[in-house]
Amino acid sequence: MSDLLQARIEVVPVTLRGACAYIAQHHRHHRPPRGCLFCIGASVGGKIVGVAIVGRPVARHLQDGRTAEVTRVATDGTPNACSALYGAAWRAARAIGWLRLVTYTLPQEGGTSLRASGWRLIGEAGGSWNHPSRPRVDHAPTRTKFRWEKP
Repeated sequence: MSDLLQARIEVVPVTLRGACAYIAQHHRHHRPPRGCLFCIGASVGGKIVGVAIVGRPVARHLQDGRTAEVTRVATDGTPNACSALYGAAWRAARAIGWLRLVTYTLPQEGGTSLRASGWRLIGEAGGSWNHPSRPRVDHAPTRTKFRWEKP
């Protein structure tokens, strides 16, 4: 078994600046977000192998004051790092009073890490925020996404 598979993943705090730098380098299709509620990292042997950023929900109808959203997760491919980050994000959010945590995946992303950390697939969501009355430039994929929830 490789050393990477045997290595213990440790959850560590990271700054927004550090998490955004990691996202800019490792995320496949999103730029770093502008803000957050908190950030966490996954570390193996003192090296950051992944980050998660938790913020307010992007969708206005979910901004109820008790729901947070995992807005970004990125790893370097270390096994189980995504699951560790999703699990830690929920534990941290719950510890400070959030009642629900949501996140989204693209259809080609299987959701294995989310299932492994106890999240439920809620259904389809997404599309473009662009409307004739309020034009916007879409920087991220605008196709249908899947919403996941940790109640």
